[in-house]
Amino acid sequence: MLYCFHLRPVWNRAVGKRFATTRWSLVLSAQEGSPGDSAEALAELCESYWYPLYAFVRRQGYNPDDASDLTQAYFAKLLEKEYLKDVRRDAGRFRSFLLASLKHFLYNEWDRQHALKRGGHVRQISLDATAAEDRYAVEPADRLTPEDLYEQRWALTVLERTLTRQAEETAADKRDQFAKLQPFLIGGENDLTYRQVGKSLAMTEGAVKVAVHRLRRRFGMLLREEIAQTVTDPQDVDDEIRHLLECLS
Repeated sequence: MLYCFHLRPVWNRAVGKRFATTRWSLVLSAQEGSPGDSAEALAELCESYWYPLYAFVRRQGYNPDDASDLTQAYFAKLLEKEYLKDVRRDAGRFRSFLLASLKHFLYNEWDRQHALKRGGHVRQISLDATAAEDRYAVEPADRLTPEDLYEQRWALTVLERTLTRQAEETAADKRDQFAKLQPFLIGGENDLTYRQVGKSLAMTEGAVKVAVHRLRRRFGMLLREEIAQTVTDPQDVDDEIRHLLECLS
């Protein structure tokens, strides 16, 4: 699969300063105060990236009900105030931290006789078990290890969130155009040519190419912003993008 969005390294001192406070760096700041803000930032991240963890647990062999309960129990523990204080300052990437801490949770801290019951007093992450299982049902059966599946689902979640944000910021009168040009944005299967899409939009082939070029540039910027929220150092964004592309290749 070919991904065509613009990913040129663009970090400079000004940009780095812009992303100095990210959701993940705010989580790690719990040790220095502002635990409320830190917990909220962590909850937002977990709400966004719960499915890769659910897929990892399912691929470990747990049935849908146990996987849902395990994922919720893990998040409940993760969101505890005291737990946040123990998060290591060197946990630079949220993606890596989540997988490592989930493995630790599954291996050492889960007692199936004391499963977390839904609707308790602890904070719950919005996890639609039915939707999760519908998504998991179409996962490749044998090709990917639990770790590989997690990484691939993480990469796709980043792309999906970026596309959603770009769609939401698109002007109402341009949304039909965005929907038809989106297949050209990040690659993948597309049965239509620029000329065919241009005809449906009353645009020339050249105008379609220009519009796609602009959309790719904007997508690249939004992708960087999305990834920046999951790292503590802006300089890690390029490495995360390379990792994302490797997971989807």
